Amino acid sequence: MALPDQLFYNTGISTYIWVLTNRKETRRQGKVQLIDGRKFFVKMRKSLGNKRNELSCEQINDLTRIHGNFEDGETRPIIDEDPVTHESRTRPRVVSKVFSNEDFGYRKITVERPLRLNFAATGERIALIEDQRAFQNLAKSKKRAGPVRDAEVAEGKVRQEAIRSLLQSLADEMGGEVVCDRELFVEVLRDVEATAGLKLKALERKAVLAALGERDPEAEVCRDRRGNPEPDTKLRDDTESVPLNEDIDAYIKREVLPHFPDAWVDDSKTKIGYEIPLNRHFYVYEPPRPLKEIKADLQVLEQEISGLLSDIVGC
Repeated sequence: MALPDQLFYNTGISTYIWVLTNRKETRRQGKVQLIDGRKFFVKMRKSLGNKRNELSCEQINDLTRIHGNFEDGETRPIIDEDPVTHESRTRPRVVSKVFSNEDFGYRKITVERPLRLNFAATGERIALIEDQRAFQNLAKSKKRAGPVRDAEVAEGKVRQEAIRSLLQSLADEMGGEVVCDRELFVEVLRDVEATAGLKLKALERKAVLAALGERDPEAEVCRDRRGNPEPDTKLRDDTESVPLNEDIDAYIKREVLPHFPDAWVDDSKTKIGYEIPLNRHFYVYEPPRPLKEIKADLQVLEQEISGLLSDIVGC
């Protein structure tokens, strides 16, 4: 039940009453009743801090009756202000709605898109290996200062130099060719490794692929060992909220696939949540006024402004 704002001395925020029980009557089981009582108030003669509104006994009794009726679409004549004329008006407004529990539930899904990369052993891309953390860590040691640490650092620098030489050999082998399939590029890289007598470790190969690869929407999809497409974290959009009573596949087919045909949902990241958007359910659309009326009001305002300016300048 939503109540008006400005009901308390030290806060002006809105108030909500939650009626919870595990002994619901049969008609209420599996259901949730929302009551919009935000217009049920009378203005105080004198405000007390932020407290400017209060509920009369009659309004409290009426809200109690609405709750007891448990009727979907029940209305009351509500007095509000016209947003254009600022005059008071009375119109029937829905103050009670009944929903199923599932209507407030949703699944937050993560939509993934595949990683697509092309690879080339050019001077510009080879230089990027220096920025890869796995490559930089080769010349670092976890040991404290001493002969052992110095030996590890020296060995790491030798390894770095060997990888640089390997990449130069790869550049000579490829001759600037751009490969749009990661699997084919890895095969070429392994052949060069065998020729050079240097086998890259997993982290080193990952650093090389990160340095020599660029995102390319026309390239082949990068896949893992099981043949599944790898997600591109930079193309990962915000999560989507799908109502519990709607099929996820149908939602993706309607809302996502027309724009991104290669997208899919990572089910392992799906989470279930609930929210009660009361404002959305009790929103009443206010149609805009006709353009003729707006134009007429503007002309009146222009005349008033012209008259004021004439009084100021004395013309």
